[in-house]
Amino acid sequence: MLKNSSVISISPEIMGGTPVFASTRVPVQTLLDYLKAGESIDDFLDGFPTVNREQVIALLEEVGKQFVSMVA
Repeated sequence: MLKNSSVISISPEIMGGTPVFASTRVPVQTLLDYLKAGESIDDFLDGFPTVNREQVIALLEEVGKQFVSMVA
């Protein structure tokens, strides 16, 4: 999983242990909320410039792989 990787960080000292994009204080849930609301990745990145596109793509790829492995 991506926990405490170059993509996601979880620390009790940062946002109370909420999973955030590494080296930021931006919760991963914020990206999911944007996507659920019909916003684009570009909209998210415009709003949170401390997150980079590579982090978002890596997160989505890993989530996709884990989902497929769960249902396969």
